[in-house]
Amino acid sequence: MTVGTNSSPVAGGAAGTPSPAAAAGAAVESTDLGIDPDDLPDGLVVADQSGRVICFNSAAARLTALAPAEALGAPIEHALPLEDLDGRRWWALTDPYGGLTTRRGQPERNLLLPGGREVLVSARYVRAHPTGPLHRLVVTLRGTEARRRTERSHAELIATVAHELRSPLTSVKGFTATLLAKWERFTDDQKRLMLETVDADANRVTRLIAELLDISRIDSGRLEVRRQPVDIATAVGRHVQALTANGQAPDRFLVRVSRALPDLWADPDKIDQILGNLLENAVRHGEGTVTIDVSPTSLTNAAGKTEKGTAVTVTDEGPGIPEESMGRVFTRFWRGSKRGGTGLGLYIVKGIVEAHGGTITVGRGPGGGAEFRFILPVGAPAYLTQ
Repeated sequence: MTVGTNSSPVAGGAAGTPSPAAAAGAAVESTDLGIDPDDLPDGLVVADQSGRVICFNSAAARLTALAPAEALGAPIEHALPLEDLDGRRWWALTDPYGGLTTRRGQPERNLLLPGGREVLVSARYVRAHPTGPLHRLVVTLRGTEARRRTERSHAELIATVAHELRSPLTSVKGFTATLLAKWERFTDDQKRLMLETVDADANRVTRLIAELLDISRIDSGRLEVRRQPVDIATAVGRHVQALTANGQAPDRFLVRVSRALPDLWADPDKIDQILGNLLENAVRHGEGTVTIDVSPTSLTNAAGKTEKGTAVTVTDEGPGIPEESMGRVFTRFWRGSKRGGTGLGLYIVKGIVEAHGGTITVGRGPGGGAEFRFILPVGAPAYLTQ
């Protein structure tokens, strides 16, 4: 079986140095997988035992801006004139054909193409026997855009955390230093007010650290869910009561709970996190009545089977979320307004819902405000469902 590239098979293996035309008309030896190099997501460049390019796929052409016809048959150092970040020629440094015969390749690293474009390059040295001469030099190329986006995201996270930590820590430091230096000068009421402020700021720091830990676990797929029976209606009522105790008008909330809800097995702490975030967002960013509907429903699980679930819908009567922002609501650092917050809450909510095997969506409510709806599978243990 042969694999082709750029509409014509390419390969080598014959003794001597093939001409470009001969290289373009040859065939690369391959296992019988039926894979065309142009189907690969990364750039692939293969050189034969003489260092001439015998395969140059479309992804490599896109990354290097070099036509395959120009690369095929050319020495690999001409087809890929790579330099390291210090401006040194990479092929002269690595010397794949003249270096130690015990080497197996080069690990992935950042290198520069002509014009300064950065690419991720790794190489594999294929030998007929362990210490024999190089039979094939296989080079893969990958763009750095995805890695740069990840690095920017991490940098933004660090900057956001630093900014959010600075304010409460400055407050804590200022009040404690003042109390220690001038304790006798303050009345008991003044001391209490300062200590309450310190306590509130300490709680803010604690919440931010908890968010960072959640993000780390979500990104690494290690978010643990400890399932227990959860009365979702009672949990909603508890959060509404806490909001009214903090100054919200009781008539601002409308809770509607359907009868005969299925028994829900979920992590109660994480359910509180979801409800707390959605309700606080509705109060902070929305207007009018905040309606919370709890009802039974069904959903399709990962195995394609339909199972029982519980749906919770939180709707406000504010201006809602613009259509162009709907797709970014659950991403990091998205903020619906300039009313504070880290922009991490909804990202964490989505991660928690999905860790339970559920789904969450955002849309526009009947009154034009934002509507968030999450569905959780009942998650009952096997001995209760059999």
